[in-house]
Amino acid sequence: MPQSTADWVIEARWILPMTDAGQVLEDHSLIMGNGRILGVLPQSTARSRYPQTPILQRPHHALLPGLINAHTHAAMSLFRGFADGLPLMQWLTQEIWPMERRFVTAQFARDGVLLSVAEMLRAGITCFGDMYFFPDQTAKAAAEQGIRAVVGMPVADFKSPWAQSPEEYLSKALSVRDEYRGHPWITTAFAPHAPYTVADETFVRIRTLADELDSPVMIHLHESAHEVSESLRTHGVRPIERLERLGMLNPSMNAVHMVHVSPSDIELAQRSGISVTVCPESNLKLGNGAPPVSQWRQSQVPVGVGTDGAASNNDQDLWPEIKLAALLSRASSDSAPTVSAWDALAMATRGGAAALGLSDQIGTLEPGKWADLCCVNFDHPAMQPVYDPCSQLVYCAGRDLVSDVWVAGRHLLSDSRLTRLDWADVRDRAQGWALRMRRR
Repeated sequence: MPQSTADWVIEARWILPMTDAGQVLEDHSLIMGNGRILGVLPQSTARSRYPQTPILQRPHHALLPGLINAHTHAAMSLFRGFADGLPLMQWLTQEIWPMERRFVTAQFARDGVLLSVAEMLRAGITCFGDMYFFPDQTAKAAAEQGIRAVVGMPVADFKSPWAQSPEEYLSKALSVRDEYRGHPWITTAFAPHAPYTVADETFVRIRTLADELDSPVMIHLHESAHEVSESLRTHGVRPIERLERLGMLNPSMNAVHMVHVSPSDIELAQRSGISVTVCPESNLKLGNGAPPVSQWRQSQVPVGVGTDGAASNNDQDLWPEIKLAALLSRASSDSAPTVSAWDALAMATRGGAAALGLSDQIGTLEPGKWADLCCVNFDHPAMQPVYDPCSQLVYCAGRDLVSDVWVAGRHLLSDSRLTRLDWADVRDRAQGWALRMRRR
């Protein structure tokens, strides 16, 4: 019997549901209604079941779940290209932290987030996990623009433009959480900065609150060799072991970076049920090495991929991260299996959803999930000929080929044009900040 409850039928040359490994559906349609996916059907079947529903044709395109940037510092896009070429701790202590103390305000955070949102939407990213000061501004900007976000509420034992003490960080975190509780596309998480900037007592308080409120936690962990050696010197254990002793490790944790890890670290991560987010480009640019992608995938630990902030990566584009993750798995000389193209794409879709605690809502194209979608145009010299659409997406695609983006059924990028965000205003504001900082 014909059905007419759908809002749109999207016909695509290929659809990648990201549910079953390697699955690619040819000449299928995705049906969306009320912001959610109603089904994925052969095109002829969809037309007969939904004869009155508008059809959007994308005959040379692949339709897949929206990419998920599982870790970034969106407001730091205003520091793009600043203090390039320095190692992590020098970059942080001598350059970034002093600039943050001088320039970061609520308006800085809002303008930087809007710049990142524009860039991420153009790259097919429909959801991002963030960790930065003024999370209220991150949440507000994302909510206004309609992009999905898991907003990390920062906690540290150092003073910042956002808070002066752990108590103030936590008090403000709870206020932000209360403001966005129940929001359809904004969720929150506690975000202790890193083991080397958070004391044991603060971790215990975070764990208590996270358990009471059923809140996720995200943290930088095992990012550098210096972090690990300092933890051994100061605490007598590796950072992940310290967090285990403090009760921090459980399936609600998203451990970001996890570059300098031993087999016992990986086993502990697997046993505790945490998720991991790798940020290959940022790690390499800061001289921290590369995450052991193959070992993480082999461990069955849920793995997402993130860009990190534009200050340490220079872009908010997941396509190079996906390709690099796949290539890094082939650079290893050990016996760990390589990451296939489908596996790499899964890290940026269903893997990111798992890392952010959103697997039941996004990450795959299944009925009932939100219609967070990304469409990539294959009608381009760099994408032809096509033998394997998955391989083409991972090794050939880029943000210049993303034609459409939907978040909860809202068409935020149409024919490569932003439909809601005022790009000219965002650009002018970014240039204004750059002018002020050049005069520092």
